[in-house]
Amino acid sequence: MADAGSPPQEPRLIRTLGQDVRVVWKEVRRVGVKRTFSRSFAELQEFYLTTHRRDRLAGMGPVKRAVYLGLWLLTALFLKLSPARRILLVISFWLMWQGRIQVDTGNTRIALNFPFLGIAVLLLILMLELKDKLLARSELEAGRAVQLALMPDRAPSITGWDIWLFTRSANDVGGDLVDYLQIDPGRLGVALGDVAGKGLPAALLMAKLQATLRALASECASLGELGRRVNRIVHRDGLPNRFATLVYLELAPDSGRVRLVNAGHMPPLLLTSRSVEELPRGSIALGIVPDADFVEQQVEFRAGEMLLVYSDGVTEAMNRAGDFFGDERLRTTLAAAGASTAERAGQSVLAAVDAFTGDARVFDDLSLVVLKRVA
Repeated sequence: MADAGSPPQEPRLIRTLGQDVRVVWKEVRRVGVKRTFSRSFAELQEFYLTTHRRDRLAGMGPVKRAVYLGLWLLTALFLKLSPARRILLVISFWLMWQGRIQVDTGNTRIALNFPFLGIAVLLLILMLELKDKLLARSELEAGRAVQLALMPDRAPSITGWDIWLFTRSANDVGGDLVDYLQIDPGRLGVALGDVAGKGLPAALLMAKLQATLRALASECASLGELGRRVNRIVHRDGLPNRFATLVYLELAPDSGRVRLVNAGHMPPLLLTSRSVEELPRGSIALGIVPDADFVEQQVEFRAGEMLLVYSDGVTEAMNRAGDFFGDERLRTTLAAAGASTAERAGQSVLAAVDAFTGDARVFDDLSLVVLKRVA
């Protein structure tokens, strides 16, 4: 065992390549060579090409499509580089095509083709781009660590209820909020929010929303008042064209009554012994207008009844064919899991979504809150 104060060992090249081969081979065996490469090209097109160019490619023949795809990808790559790296890229291509070294030995002049200079310049560009990517990833990982630290690390415990919380980000940091707070011995608050957009801006606004909720939840006489006060702060401090949806619920021990406020979110689903029902729709999303009104709802639960609060990453999960998971699949999955615990019901929803999407790219954060009345 290495000493605690010893420097970390540098990775061994051959061992790393061996591990890489095993990982790639496992992936190829799982999905096949064709799907592995087609998925990579699909991701390249999604990132580098505009919708207009992707539509044009769909109407071309195979040969023409291959030519235009290569040309457009190379052009997009060139334009996304910094000015200095664009010049270096042109120089590398020229050196690979025309690079040569001339040696003058008096009466004799020798010209040696040397395309490796171009390859060296190209590797330099690659190293610079990789450096930028790794620095950005390091910062995002640090942000993700902070975000995870702000999230609850376990489900809340309250007499008479079985509760399960889950969130999964599509990127390194996400814009979904899943949280709970023990306001006092007789009140437990549970929140699921969804900030418009993705990435770091959404994550920052999510942290702001979480802090605002935690600061105001114990001060407001009603959940309608809580919605109004949170909305004013989000509108005042938010970013242009950014808003958030939110479902905030309060439960009490040994009571089946749940109070909630819905700010522009999809209505939660209530699973009874007979059916899956939507709760009434709520008010406008947070941050759109400063003086929006919010109405408190109340639901009385019987033993065995379950409530599912979810983000649109569930119903808008997409497979490779471009189909959405949708409301009906969600209702069917929830109905089939009615006799389960809150966690098993939530895991059933997750498994159904993952089976539907397969190896398709994930576009949105996915979050669930499941409440089940057990007594």
